[in-house]
Amino acid sequence: EVQLVESGGGSAQAGGSLRLSCRLTIPPGSNYCLGWARQVRGEAREGREGVATIDSDGSTTYADSVKGRFTISKGSAGNTLWLQMDSLKPEDAAMYYCVGSPSLSGGYCYSQYITRGAYWGQGTQVTVSS
Repeated sequence: EVQLVESGGGSAQAGGSLRLSCRLTIPPGSNYCLGWARQVRGEAREGREGVATIDSDGSTTYADSVKGRFTISKGSAGNTLWLQMDSLKPEDAAMYYCVGSPSLSGGYCYSQYITRGAYWGQGTQVTVSS
């Protein structure tokens, strides 16, 4: 059973940092595109934005809105995913979701596609005050 459990959300001031974690339970040896997506409170589900992705080969992509400020990484054991968020802006405030997709791996693991992922965590809230 695939499980994704986020933690690490909270409040920060603009310019500050937060680090999100996602504990992963995925089939051993499988190739997954992993990533983070976010949804602003009050917006429709269809408005979810892909933030960053990391493929099984370690290649990463980022949305233009976070490029240079956020860093996605995963543990060597493959059971933890992180999102380091620096230079936070008020517009980064959202519910952040850890997402996994076996079908996107190996060619389609891009931030703009991660919202199509099949497996989602429950989300962790990030608030940024100006």
